[in-house]
Amino acid sequence: MSSLPPATAETDPGTADARVIWQIAGQDAVSFLQGLVTNDILPLGQEPGIRWAALLNPQGKYLADFFLFRRPGEAMLHLDIDARLAPAVLRLLQLYKLRADVQISSSDLRLSRGTGPLPAAAFADPRHPAMGWRLYDSTGLESAEPVDFAALRVEHLIPEYPHELRVNESYILEQGFERLSGVDFRKGCYVGQEVTARMKHKTELRKGLVRLQLEGEAEPGAPVTLEDGREAGILGTVSHGRALAHMRFDRLAQPLFSGAARLTGETPPIQS
Repeated sequence: MSSLPPATAETDPGTADARVIWQIAGQDAVSFLQGLVTNDILPLGQEPGIRWAALLNPQGKYLADFFLFRRPGEAMLHLDIDARLAPAVLRLLQLYKLRADVQISSSDLRLSRGTGPLPAAAFADPRHPAMGWRLYDSTGLESAEPVDFAALRVEHLIPEYPHELRVNESYILEQGFERLSGVDFRKGCYVGQEVTARMKHKTELRKGLVRLQLEGEAEPGAPVTLEDGREAGILGTVSHGRALAHMRFDRLAQPLFSGAARLTGETPPIQS
């Protein structure tokens, strides 16, 4: 296994907002990634763009999510990932690439994010228009106004690691990846594809990501229970009296609690 130079992080790697950006080059880079991730990235071999995708285990469960992008005027791809997920994903990529002509190295690019008009060379966030834009350059761009991205994610039911997306636990269809353009069912095989396709075509989802109203204090990761103590789900991101949660749909209409907090379902179940 080849070593990788220290990766560039947007902020301190110990914080929730830290990102690592890698450069992925080589003749086989696009085809190599195409066979691993949930989204179709072949267009990135032809033109600039950005895709949000996940890496799954063979049982179809979430391992990591990231943005793959190609900037104008460049041939190589870049991968933008949560710094806490980066070491495990790097080990997997190095394991899978075998003799493929793929080189993974650190990048000097930095991520800037914001909402409003799209800056030159920035990409619209592919998950949802409300999530604004992502700009990758070597200097970073100061946002005129701070943006509460957690509140935007709660408003638009957009999951993130670790509060909603849990390694070796989450199924991406239960977390809305189809609705958020994070999975392509026409692209062919990738790791975990069979399970994901079966969930799409042969089963009805009984659990999924929902938004709840929150009365009281509760922490991400806390269980959501019924009045009699039976578990109904698990709490995710909490923001301004609202929360995301992974819930059993058949228990949403009942009184819900997380510790001393009372929860109320705010949206009908979303099936993708």
